[in-house]
Amino acid sequence: MQFRVGHGYDVHKWGSDKPLVLGGVTIPSERGLLAHSDGDVVLHAITDAVLGAVALGDIGRHFPDTDERFANADSMLLLKHAVELAAKEGYRVGNADITIVAQSPKMAPYIEPMQVSIASGLGTASKAVNVKATTTEKLGFVGREEGLACHCVILMQAVQ
Repeated sequence: MQFRVGHGYDVHKWGSDKPLVLGGVTIPSERGLLAHSDGDVVLHAITDAVLGAVALGDIGRHFPDTDERFANADSMLLLKHAVELAAKEGYRVGNADITIVAQSPKMAPYIEPMQVSIASGLGTASKAVNVKATTTEKLGFVGREEGLACHCVILMQAVQ
């Protein structure tokens, strides 16, 4: 197959004193996300999308939250490992489209730095990475500010 598509989704609950890291960028916030790793929902969704596109399972299979080796893990390292696994399968990133779902904080000032950071982790140009954010108009767990979510769709191309 010349092209493969993957979808990733992740959610984390507010309630930690860890720094808020999204897309590899630290964002000023009075609260952090509960997680075994650094809680970067953006990189977790992207990692799942990469792994899914090349039929290698999901982030939990490769980096289980029951394994202490991944306690407070840097999610950028997990993403880079997933990209290496995809390369071993003969695929590289074509492009990635990411949607952060958060009532707060405002993401606009951090979108461009996230694109640069994510592109670095994916081993691609920042113009191949699109990051956008939306709220849920105060509906659901995101609207009640109980947590954040992220979706990612990624296109992987066969290396020829």
